[in-house]
Amino acid sequence: MPIIAPSILAANFLCLEKDIEMINNSEADWFHLDVMDGRFVPNISFGLPVIAAMKKMAKKTFDVHLMIVEPEKYFEDFAKAGADVLSVHYEASTHLHRSLQAIKALGMKAGVAINPHTPVFLLEDVLNDIDVVCMMSVNPGFGGQKFIPKTYDKIKALKKMILYSGASTLIEIDGGVTVENAPKLLAAGADVLVAGNTVFSSPDPMKTIQELKQAGK
Repeated sequence: MPIIAPSILAANFLCLEKDIEMINNSEADWFHLDVMDGRFVPNISFGLPVIAAMKKMAKKTFDVHLMIVEPEKYFEDFAKAGADVLSVHYEASTHLHRSLQAIKALGMKAGVAINPHTPVFLLEDVLNDIDVVCMMSVNPGFGGQKFIPKTYDKIKALKKMILYSGASTLIEIDGGVTVENAPKLLAAGADVLVAGNTVFSSPDPMKTIQELKQAGK
């Protein structure tokens, strides 16, 4: 069964409590939280105070995706705010191995996010240190974008690398995930599906989460 991680970026921020409660009561496994600084990506989202406030009522894993420059400055702050999985972008991390070790030392799982143009082979030397690879299947910064089909090949290539290295790294797909393409993503080797608009624009979000959860069957 895949891990389903609804993306809070697509939630209704005027009714955040209601949306958190919906995810708590659904078959979703994680909360996916996109932190953007307006520098690494051309958008600004939310930060530490919102995550810390959400943590008080959320009952599931906090999967925090840092789309920011110099992410290493904030690892400790995000650990305190309640992150369980913390992902940094390959493209924003000059000392990636050091960052992964620092995240784990703070008791979190360590993730690496890669942009659509970044080849998966660049992760080869640190694959055994990565708990989750967050593969961007749209250009990062905005929700509601169209899925990039090349992603299927990248998932297959990364899955081969993971099996060859004996790593237990999960493959997370972020961007343009729908009920329609979920089975193909899972068949290619994905483990975690991030879904924003697909869940929150649905007339029945809980049913949509259930459909995504069943997509691997």
